[in-house]
Amino acid sequence: MTSSDPAGRHPKIKAASVMRSAADQLAELLGRPPESVSALTRTEDGWEADVEVLEVERIPDTTSVLASYRVTLDEEGDLVEYRRTRRYTRGQIDRPN
Repeated sequence: MTSSDPAGRHPKIKAASVMRSAADQLAELLGRPPESVSALTRTEDGWEADVEVLEVERIPDTTSVLASYRVTLDEEGDLVEYRRTRRYTRGQIDRPN
């Protein structure tokens, strides 16, 4: 708790900082650099981000395998959970159901 926040809430973290934090922490755990953050959602307990990671690099590049990871962060932006939600080739296009 800080003097500027008597209710005991955590200071607000900017979305851009959370995106960088999610990508950096996941890269450290996986040992692979992230390609992008494709989604970011504020939750009651912190944040959730979807981070795209290159898992298998192939030639041509459109056949490389990527994965989408759902990363859960707490109010301070620290990673508390991650899980792979999808694997796909770079050239794959999502189709409507």
